[in-house]
Amino acid sequence: MSTLNPTQLDAEALYATLLADVKAGLAGVADVAIVGIHSGGAWIAERLAADLGLSARCGVLDVSFYRDDYAKKGLPAEVKPTNITFDVAAANILLVDDVLYTGRTTRAAINELFDYGRPARIMLAALVDRGERQLPVAADFVAAHVAVPPGQALVLKRADDGRFTLTLDHA
Repeated sequence: MSTLNPTQLDAEALYATLLADVKAGLAGVADVAIVGIHSGGAWIAERLAADLGLSARCGVLDVSFYRDDYAKKGLPAEVKPTNITFDVAAANILLVDDVLYTGRTTRAAINELFDYGRPARIMLAALVDRGERQLPVAADFVAAHVAVPPGQALVLKRADDGRFTLTLDHA
């Protein structure tokens, strides 16, 4: 997949691509559950779950306490409770994040998931992969690869009507 310019991203079109890829990739997979990483990944996970008929098996993780930089950064102001109401043990989990970057958030999410049980498999979906990995993490499903200038961050926003937009902000 080619690398896109971050100022040319249509988050709704990217979501449609991700949905199609996930739908095809999960065809025939049993015992699927979707878990989104707070906050952008949770928004995408909720929408994927609704579009795939999996709303009853959708959960949300807040990895704040599992991050490897917790001691340095402290507790963020927006800590949300993790909410997983289904059995993780032996499930095929689709872990969802909005922007895949260093891989550290994904590692923290996997650590937290294992506190709820041992999944049969964990697949990773991300709306955007900006590269620059610090850990060996790769998404199974990704809508776009984007090069982001140093000191900038891609931020997913959700409007009141549920539509997504991506903006480029200072990190």
